[in-house]
Amino acid sequence: MQNSYLNSTIKQFEYYKNLGDKTFIQLNSNQLFWSSNNETNSIAIIVKHITGNMLSRWTNFLTEDGEKEWRNRDDEFINSFATKQDILNYWETGWDCLFKTLQKLKKDDLERIIYIRNQGHTVTEAINRQLCHYAYHIGQIVLLAKIILESDWKTLSIAKNTSENYNKEKFDQKKIKKHFTDDL
Repeated sequence: MQNSYLNSTIKQFEYYKNLGDKTFIQLNSNQLFWSSNNETNSIAIIVKHITGNMLSRWTNFLTEDGEKEWRNRDDEFINSFATKQDILNYWETGWDCLFKTLQKLKKDDLERIIYIRNQGHTVTEAINRQLCHYAYHIGQIVLLAKIILESDWKTLSIAKNTSENYNKEKFDQKKIKKHFTDDL
């Protein structure tokens, strides 16, 4: 795969997966199942939804509609996990499906039309749609973890009141072309 767009999107997906992974490390099983009320989703439920979406969208990506007949989206919002390990295993299944599919794509595939619920998307549009969707939900996961952990939360980015030092360190370095996740 010799395409900067495809390489960049893979790195972006890896970045968001990494945010989730680093969040899960900080949480115990009970915290993964916590929700503030009956109308909000726990982290476990968000993982179930993201993974259900990934399996549907990325399985036979170029040849079948992204909303598979076998997907039960409503069931994604009902907890079926018993342990933290169940959640993490399912999370990995979704990402594995996504990354295997992206690694097979070629530059010539980017303008092909694929369908999600009978709506045509170029492959580029479909990738962007999913990248934004997963970033949205992973942001929810991180926010819920910060609420649950309060002062025990370990930041995943530039810590408060450290931006000046962070920027100084970056600007003291020689200019170089690389993806921002290469230093993480």
